[in-house]
Amino acid sequence: MELLRDRQDCLPDDVSVASTIGVFDGVHLGHQEVFRQVCSVADRLGVASAAVTFNGHPAHVVRPESAPLLLTTLDQKLELLEAQGLDYAYVISFDEGRAATSPEMFMQEVFVDSLHAKAIVVGEDFHFGAGRSGNVDGLTAFGEDAGFEVHALELIRHSDEAREPVSSTKIRRALAGGDVGRAAAMLGRPFEVRGVVEVGDRRGTQIGFPTANIPVPKVMAWPADAVYAGWCRRENGEVYPCAINIGRRPTFYEHAEQSLLEAHLIGFEGDLYGEQVGVSFVGFLRSERKFNGIDQLIKQLKADVDEARKLVTGSEWKPAS
Repeated sequence: MELLRDRQDCLPDDVSVASTIGVFDGVHLGHQEVFRQVCSVADRLGVASAAVTFNGHPAHVVRPESAPLLLTTLDQKLELLEAQGLDYAYVISFDEGRAATSPEMFMQEVFVDSLHAKAIVVGEDFHFGAGRSGNVDGLTAFGEDAGFEVHALELIRHSDEAREPVSSTKIRRALAGGDVGRAAAMLGRPFEVRGVVEVGDRRGTQIGFPTANIPVPKVMAWPADAVYAGWCRRENGEVYPCAINIGRRPTFYEHAEQSLLEAHLIGFEGDLYGEQVGVSFVGFLRSERKFNGIDQLIKQLKADVDEARKLVTGSEWKPAS
């Protein structure tokens, strides 16, 4: 997949695309259906496939006080887009200037001048441009003059009983409740956070359960404070089952100011400091709680590790080879 930057790159005159546009935070099942449709339309028209997306979330510019936490970094999102079989990703670094761009100018600059679009696939609730004033009807009318088709897709629902479609908001809500299984079902894979392992206070090492301490940027979403089972992937591709603790470690600290993410890699011996790892969440084990002494904590940690090993090895969610 080739990366294009807004207002810097454009396709050669003899290359056209079928494209979609969106934040695509999480690249969940609904997004994935849109990408399948884009690739199908591209094949029918004999053109390349593309996705227009954003570096971050536009809400961080237009309404920072209520901007959502992100499910994926830009690097994660681009990896996931490439896995969908797209030929191009056009990335917009959203700023106040882009926020003020009219829908018509935006379509002209991005879809006509830069991508030479022959078709655009969007969700039925699509809005864009200054004040979100652009919609599917406006896009369709513009396309009739500019020479591209517009396909509006019904939003994908997680189950027959679901009252609302799969969405990044719904996934964030599941994570906030500790329901990582439901989040995985909507993502089509376990939720993953990434970070560089840093030196902690070595409490885990002192009691026989060394952990990788992984800082998570404040703009990123992560599950509620609890203990989880999951996988940890190293930079070299090695994958280990792990028991993951998110919390303030009340056994050691009465008034910790913020939660930490610590992963105990089952079967791993060595040093991970300074290494970027990815931790994916497969299942919930228990809520975080304070223990009456180290012996009680160690007993529980042993049980957590055993349960985590059983859960991940028996789960439908397996690490990619």
